Amino acid sequence: MFKKDPLQIIPFDSYGTSSQLYLRGRALEDEGIDLKKKSWISLFINSWKRFETDEIRNTPLSIKLPNNEIINFRTDAEGYYLADKTIKDLESFVSNDRWLDYEVSYASSHKNKIQNDNRFFGRMLVPNANSSFGVVSDIDDTILYTGVTSRLKWRVIINTFFKTPHKRQALEGAADFYKLLHKGKSGNGSNPIFYVSNSPWNLYLYLSMFLSVNKFPDGPILLRDIRMPYDKTPKPELAHKYNEIYKILNTYPNLDFILIGDCGEKDAHIYLDVVKKFPNRILTIYLRAVKHNRRMQRIKNLFLDYDEVPVLIVESGEEALAHAKKLQFIV
Repeated sequence: MFKKDPLQIIPFDSYGTSSQLYLRGRALEDEGIDLKKKSWISLFINSWKRFETDEIRNTPLSIKLPNNEIINFRTDAEGYYLADKTIKDLESFVSNDRWLDYEVSYASSHKNKIQNDNRFFGRMLVPNANSSFGVVSDIDDTILYTGVTSRLKWRVIINTFFKTPHKRQALEGAADFYKLLHKGKSGNGSNPIFYVSNSPWNLYLYLSMFLSVNKFPDGPILLRDIRMPYDKTPKPELAHKYNEIYKILNTYPNLDFILIGDCGEKDAHIYLDVVKKFPNRILTIYLRAVKHNRRMQRIKNLFLDYDEVPVLIVESGEEALAHAKKLQFIV
C-alpha cells in the first residue's frame, strides 16, 4: 500500500518538420501495467491503473537530440511535456523510414527509483517532402471496433476494460488498406498517416500496441487530455479533433490529405468543416458504415447533394480499395 512506484516517462509519437521540433509525452509513476494479462480481474485492475494515474507534475526534464543538443523544460500540472522549438537542419538526423529519434530524462533527483536508468526514447515523424498525400484517420469504429453505437455504450465498456489490445478486433480490411495508402500510387512511397482520436492519453500505450499487433503503418497517435471538474487550466478554443487536424494541415501546407472516419459520431461534420477551412487540400473522405440505421440515414442525407470532394461511405474493404485505385491513390 505504501510502496513507492518507480518513475517513467512515456514519449508519445509526434510529428514535425526538418526545422520544427514538436515533441510530446508524459511523466508518470509506473503502475506496472501488463498489456498481456488475460484474467478478467487483471484486465480490470490494469484499466483502473490507466485512469488512476500519478503524474509527476512541474518537474524538470531534459531532451537530448541526435546532435547532442540538450533542451530543458518542465512538465505541466498534469505531468505532460511539450517541446515546440524551431531548430535548423534536422533532416540529417531523420531515418530512412522518416522518424527522428530522441532521448528524454528526468533532470532532477527523485526519491522514487527511475526506470530504464533514466533514459526514455521517443520519436518524431518528419514526412518526406515528396509524399503524394497525408492521411488523417480516426481510430474508434474506423479501424478499431469499440461498439460506440451499442445501447448504453455497454460494448465500449467491455472492450476497453476487459480485453487486451491483442484481442481487440481490427475492422475488416483496414490494416491492408492503410498500408497501401502509406505506400501510395508508386507502391514504394512513405505517405504519412496520423491517428486522431477522442480517446484519452491514458490509452496511448494500449492503442499503440493495438496498431502494432494488427500491423498498421506507424504514425503519430494524437489523443486528448481528460478535463476534470476542478481543472482550472485554460479550456482549448477548439474541440480536440478540430485542433489536431487543423494543426496537422497547417504544419504541412504543401501536402494534401485524405480523411478517414466513421458514421457513428461526429467525424462527418468535422471533416466537412475541414474542407471549408482548407479548400483544395482534401482529396477525399472515407466514412465507415456503422450498425445504426438512424445515424446512417442522417449521414447519407448529409451528403446527398455534396460535391466539394469525393465522399465514400464504406460498407466493405473492397469498396474502399476500388475507390482508392480509381482515384489513383494506390496501385
